[in-house]
Amino acid sequence: MSTVLANPAEMIAHGAPRLIHNDAELEAYTGALFRLTALESPSRAEVEAIELLTLLVERYEQEHYSIPAADPASVVRFLIERQNLTQRDLIPQFGSESAVSMFLTGKRNLTLGQVRKLSARFKLPADVFIPKRAAEPRHLNTTRKRAKRAIIESQRTLRQAQGRL
Repeated sequence: MSTVLANPAEMIAHGAPRLIHNDAELEAYTGALFRLTALESPSRAEVEAIELLTLLVERYEQEHYSIPAADPASVVRFLIERQNLTQRDLIPQFGSESAVSMFLTGKRNLTLGQVRKLSARFKLPADVFIPKRAAEPRHLNTTRKRAKRAIIESQRTLRQAQGRL
């Protein structure tokens, strides 16, 4: 066993990251993650910390804040209800009231243009209006998406720096 992992309990006792158990810890880890991902040129250890914190945050959020996959028609129905809209209110996005009705009853899929218009109207990502495969869970979490982008960018920066050595 390497000396790094000689005493994991001692590492945790001294403040090493551990599983997140509550929202206060989630907030602290997310704050640390944002600070790390804001670094212009993170060190190798900082990149590894970003990866570890991302895994811990993802795990907690999947267990406590997962969003079940919803088909596009259900999403649009929900938005209509929440915003006290009628099918007529969506004519600019669909072209006609019958097109709205056909979509909501499952007789018609959205076109790419309709997806774009709905995305713009409701200020939501376009993928909300695109059907998902059954095995693909959907988590709308900007924290995770930003962290993943930051990891990729950090890894790219690290590889570039290693190439200069």
